[in-house]
Amino acid sequence: MKVFDLSCENEHRFEGWFASAQAYDEQLGRGLIECPVCASRAIRRLPSAPRLNLSDAREPAGKVQPGKDERASDAERLVAAMPTPEQLQALWMKMARHLADTTEDVGERFAEEARRIHYDEAPRRGIRGVATPEQRTELEDEGIEVFSFPLPAVAKEPLQ
Repeated sequence: MKVFDLSCENEHRFEGWFASAQAYDEQLGRGLIECPVCASRAIRRLPSAPRLNLSDAREPAGKVQPGKDERASDAERLVAAMPTPEQLQALWMKMARHLADTTEDVGERFAEEARRIHYDEAPRRGIRGVATPEQRTELEDEGIEVFSFPLPAVAKEPLQ
């Protein structure tokens, strides 16, 4: 089994598992690999280090880098607290799944249904769907708040 680090044209990083490097090349050539975030099929393989199983290796206890103050500066603590790109992507996917699970997909009827809800002609509920830029502007001009959130197809399906 080969595990490759992959990235799409929008710089979303993800892993792909393949039977061999040849299987990866074949699937890529047939357009079968897509980004789980944006569904782009413009995928490239990133350089990656080999995985080493170092389960018995341990850092010596009490090891301090020479010449380094034991207290981290505010800037160092801030950088350490920042989520990694992988953590941000995982949070984004969690939010996308939550939106898919808690809203009704009204598809192309989004602008119409948003108006019906706004004017109390339909029950209040969370909806999602598709609107043109013109429809979005019209909704905002009427005082109807909307926001764009690209929802990847994978967020709409159960994952194992």
